[in-house]
Amino acid sequence: MNRNQLEEKIHKSASAVLAENGYISPIDVLIKMDRLTVKQVEDWRFKRTDYLERAINLNLAKLNHFLQALKKYAKEQNLKPSITVYKSWGKGAKKTLRFSKTGKPNMEKLYSTLYVKQSGKKEKPNIKQEENQKSSL
Repeated sequence: MNRNQLEEKIHKSASAVLAENGYISPIDVLIKMDRLTVKQVEDWRFKRTDYLERAINLNLAKLNHFLQALKKYAKEQNLKPSITVYKSWGKGAKKTLRFSKTGKPNMEKLYSTLYVKQSGKKEKPNIKQEENQKSSL
């Protein structure tokens, strides 16, 4: 799969995830693309896998391109980035999970960022208009 094909698949999968959830996350998009399974994510969340990259079915160069392309797609869709802390599941102390083999902060940030639909600003009600409408009733 070349980069153009990968980006096409990212856009298609991200659009589907966005429609389903109202936000996109790298994990959800990778699952939708069949590059990661729910079972693999659960193994990581229960600390049976030390870092998530180990389970993802993409080489590191394409995985890096995936993360950059997803960020670009989110920006094009006017989605708001929201960094999320992923903690382990199960018994014992909840520890922050690692996504990448290196654990570099910039990579961890890319993996842990959700992109959320921005809600439209609600107009504040005009109190004087409401009072006039009530008094005319």
